[in-house]
Amino acid sequence: MSNLLKEINNLFISNVKAAWPKFRIGDVLKVELKIKEGEKERLQAFEGLLIADKGTGVARMLTLRKVSYTEGVERIFPLYSPCIEKIEVICRNKVRKAKLYYLRKLKGKLKLIERTEK
Repeated sequence: MSNLLKEINNLFISNVKAAWPKFRIGDVLKVELKIKEGEKERLQAFEGLLIADKGTGVARMLTLRKVSYTEGVERIFPLYSPCIEKIEVICRNKVRKAKLYYLRKLKGKLKLIERTEK
């Protein structure tokens, strides 16, 4: 049964937008979503630091964090959601951990992460 699920996941991923750029924990990403309001559709961008990457295959989830008006905002995106229009890497950062949940507690300049490239 698990082989069948793996085949279904691979088939789905190959048919969906699998051409996302390579990114890793600590990168600043810009995710553009399609938002439907009544009859209209628009794009909404969310730019934040990738603090977690969970799951594999179709169930892969990204957690982005940004600070907006001195308030931390986190958003979780399913990577293979049909609502995601575009993912762009803004800059790459150097981190040594797989999950950056400790950034939630830090204040001020301590939140800064060493940037490696743009």
